[in-house]
Amino acid sequence: MLRKLALIAVTTLVTIQTVVAFSIAVPPQEQRCFFEMLDKEDNLHVSFQVGDGGNLDVDFWITNPSGDLVEDAKRSPSETFNHVAKVKGRHEYCFSNAFSTVTDKTLSFNVMVIKPFVEDSTEKVDPLANEIRELAAGIEEIIDEQEYTIARERTHRNTAESTNSRVMWWSLFQSGILFVVCAFQITYLKRFFEVKRVV
Repeated sequence: MLRKLALIAVTTLVTIQTVVAFSIAVPPQEQRCFFEMLDKEDNLHVSFQVGDGGNLDVDFWITNPSGDLVEDAKRSPSETFNHVAKVKGRHEYCFSNAFSTVTDKTLSFNVMVIKPFVEDSTEKVDPLANEIRELAAGIEEIIDEQEYTIARERTHRNTAESTNSRVMWWSLFQSGILFVVCAFQITYLKRFFEVKRVV
């Protein structure tokens, strides 16, 4: 029984090949591309979110080994894609900042490649093994969501800190202007009420 559980655990770890979270900056008028080597029926899961101020849109697409477009999103701030590979080979996914002329776009994305589980037809299917496999898949999904949530929290924290800094500097600027105006008015009124002596 212990050997069977160890086999199931190893099978589950092999089934979910990779889960990777990245954060990149895409300069204006450029694109960043990545690739995964997929077997037929592998599931490529890509989710992303743009995380800087201003215009939060990027173009995204996935191409198959022959270069055909299989998934795309135009000017999107965040998306999630699941692509099941129809053919074996290099599948490329790209993020483009082509429509921006000035600002870089910082984005966070998660990539997960899920291999289909192939059951051995000679062995009897154990219901406990199926439950363990489902639990492992659920745990991997939770980990992926946590990484995505952490990246979003980091982005929102940076935005809040930037906004707080801008509010502080604006308040100091307004206080400085108020001080200058008060000094000018006091000086002007003082001169206005001075008694002028005629000799």
